[in-house]
Amino acid sequence: MIKAIFFDIDGTLVSFKTHKIPESTIQALHTLKAKGIKLFIATGRPPYDLKFLIDEFGDLFTGYITFNGQYCYDSIGKILHEEYLNREDLIQFTNYIKDKDIACGFMEIDYFYFNLYNDRLAKLKETLGDTAPDRAFDDVSRVCNHKTYQLNIFLNEDEEQEVLPYLPNCKAVRWCPYFTDIIPKDGGKGTGIKKVLAYYGIDINEAMAFGDGGNDVEMLEAVKYGIAMGNANDNLKQIADFITLDVDNDGIAYALKQYNVL
Repeated sequence: MIKAIFFDIDGTLVSFKTHKIPESTIQALHTLKAKGIKLFIATGRPPYDLKFLIDEFGDLFTGYITFNGQYCYDSIGKILHEEYLNREDLIQFTNYIKDKDIACGFMEIDYFYFNLYNDRLAKLKETLGDTAPDRAFDDVSRVCNHKTYQLNIFLNEDEEQEVLPYLPNCKAVRWCPYFTDIIPKDGGKGTGIKKVLAYYGIDINEAMAFGDGGNDVEMLEAVKYGIAMGNANDNLKQIADFITLDVDNDGIAYALKQYNVL
C-alpha cells in the first residue's frame, strides 16, 4: 500500500513547455490527499522558490525536500533534516572563480544570489518561465559567515569536471543542461527522502517517487516505486521501475492508474 509519494517539480509536476502543472496532475494530487496518502515535494529549488506551489495548493503537501535534500521541513515549517556545504570548500572554490566568467548561484536558507550575470544565466529564465524568481547579485565572501546549502554552477558537463577538485567534500547533480547543482557528498534527494520517511514512520516499500532529471536518480532508488517521466533523461529511465508518459501527456496520472493508486 502506498502511503507517501514524492514529486520533483521542474519537468515532473511543472511542464517545461507550458510552465504550468497539467490539470490531470492537479486533480490527481487532490484525489491522493483525500485518500490519506502523504504528498511531498522533492526539488533542487530553495524553499523561497516554492511560493507558486503554496499559493496554488495551500497545505496539500505534507512536507518539502529542498536544496536537493539538504533542507527538509513539514507543512508548518518544522525542520526534519538539514545539511549545508563545507565552508573551506566554498572559500577554495570562490577563490578559483573570482577572475573567471563563471556564473554561480549561492543558496542560503532565505537568500539566493549570484556572483555575476552572463548568457548562460539568461537561458535559465527561458527554461523556467514564470516560475523563475528574480535573483540578487552579491559578494561571494558571504560564504565565510553564512550557511550555504547548494550552488548552481553554470557550466556544461565537461567544464564541470574542472571545478569539482576545488569542492572535495561535495558532489554534482544535474537536471538542466545549463548548470549543475553542487551539494554535500553524502547529500541528495535520496538522503532527504530517507530522513522524511523515518520521521513519519513510513517504510520505503510504501513509498513512490516521480522525477525526470539526473538529480532524481537517488530519489527513485530510495523508494520501492521509482517512476521516470517520459521526458526524463536516459540515465534516470535506466534505473526507473516504470517509465510513464511525458508531463504534457498526463504522465503522473497515467502512472498512478497503472499502479492502482488513483
